[in-house]
Amino acid sequence: MSRELSLAEVFQLGYYWETKILLTAVKLDVFSAIDERPKAVQDIAGRIQADEPTLALLLNALVAMKLLTKEGDLYGNSSASLKHLVRHSAQYVGHLLLLHDAEWNNWGQLEETIRTGRRAVDRHVFETDPELGSNVLAVLHRIGQQSGPDFAKRLKLTGSERLLDLGGGAGTNAIAFCQVYSELRATVLDLPATLKLTEKTIKDAGLESRITLYPGDFNRDQLGGPYDVVLMSDILHYQTFQMNQDLVKKAFESLAPGGRLIVKDRFLDEAGTGPAWTTAFTIHILVNTQHGSCYKCRDAMQWLTQSGFGSVVELEKTAVVQGVKP
Repeated sequence: MSRELSLAEVFQLGYYWETKILLTAVKLDVFSAIDERPKAVQDIAGRIQADEPTLALLLNALVAMKLLTKEGDLYGNSSASLKHLVRHSAQYVGHLLLLHDAEWNNWGQLEETIRTGRRAVDRHVFETDPELGSNVLAVLHRIGQQSGPDFAKRLKLTGSERLLDLGGGAGTNAIAFCQVYSELRATVLDLPATLKLTEKTIKDAGLESRITLYPGDFNRDQLGGPYDVVLMSDILHYQTFQMNQDLVKKAFESLAPGGRLIVKDRFLDEAGTGPAWTTAFTIHILVNTQHGSCYKCRDAMQWLTQSGFGSVVELEKTAVVQGVKP
């Protein structure tokens, strides 16, 4: 039996102060201004064009949050900040935090959305700010490089020769799969603006001869083929139930007989109350997309079954569903 939350924990859930302090510091680029050598508030304020007295309050809060250090009048970056929040660092994740800050006002409309059922936005921020979207995809690509090969191995794709990575973003999965399976060739289908980044990541991986770029809109354009495997990774939560049903049917038509459709997403459990992170992500999708939602594995299995797939199974709990074209 789970324990009751304490009053202190309830209050902690309601505090967004530290979140906004961090997001503001990233947007001001405070950590890059400090860089590797501790600096006085006057120096930092001059570098980011900020008011010294109010900046000092922000810096002190960041010290208390263990993101900065303070010795005398000098502020320095913690090791974590130097690694992840200084812009020139190879492991910078600030672009992902800038995305959260760009979504801040949408979250402020959550009450109205719940009361009326009307969404706060008509376009995702990736559409309104393509540069930010590209930068975020670059961060997610770097993070995904760690998990991609293990995911590829778990799917056991030996013998497959043609993969379509549908809405493949930076090509993270296509690259990982080609690195694991030497006989595999991949196609990444995504919007032309996104594929500019994809082209770079594929060149960096030295896989230009095995990964093809296919510019298009997967909801409107044909998918090509035939393929042995179609992968839909983290794209369906941006779409309506019917859009996903139609896309799964289109994927079925692009597969060769015996081909596999693999759907990886953030699925809710049957009760809709877990996994915990996904329930919060569902609210994120509610306030930051025009018509997206988090679905259940049985929804995805229904899309596959109704499209003609056989051997439809949940490969990984609340994460991966697979079907095979007869």
